[in-house]
Amino acid sequence: MKIGIISDTHDNLWRLAEAIPHLQTTEAVIHCGDLISPFMIHRLGQGLSGKPVHLVWGNNDGDRRTVSKAAEGYTGFQIHGEYAEIELGNFRIAVNHYPEIGRVLAASDKFDLVCYGHDHTAHDEIIGSTLLLNPGEIMGLNGSSSIVILETETLEFERITIWTE
Repeated sequence: MKIGIISDTHDNLWRLAEAIPHLQTTEAVIHCGDLISPFMIHRLGQGLSGKPVHLVWGNNDGDRRTVSKAAEGYTGFQIHGEYAEIELGNFRIAVNHYPEIGRVLAASDKFDLVCYGHDHTAHDEIIGSTLLLNPGEIMGLNGSSSIVILETETLEFERITIWTE
C-alpha cells in the first residue's frame, strides 16, 4: 500500500496545493500535526476526495473543535487526538507530533513505522526493525517544503521536495 505522509502545514494553502497531486497517488494520508485552521481540512478533503486521512494534533492546532467539525464533513477523515495507532493491512503505524516521543515509540519495536513532525526537519532512520520518519514540513519555515510517499510492503519511500528557496 502506498501512503502519503505530511506534517506542519501551518495554513500554507499554496504549498498544500502543490502537495495534493502527489498525495492523490496514494491510498491513505497521514498528517503528523500542526494543520492549524479548519480551512486546511476543506482543502485536504476536496483535494483527496474520500481518501482516508489520519491526523494527530500538534502544539499549534488551536481551534480543535472547529477543525473536528470541519473534518466530519469529509468521508475518510479521522482525527486521532495527540497520538494514533493505525493498522493498514498488517502494517503497524504510530503517529504523534513530537520527535522525542517518536523515538521512544520506535524503540518499543511494536510498529513498522513511526511518524512525527514538530521540528520541521526531514529525518529518517531505522531503530530496531522500525522506520522512524519525519516527512519534513509543508510550511516552508526552514527554506523547503517536503512530503514522503512510502510503500508499506517494502518500507521504501520517496521524499518529494515541493518547494525550495
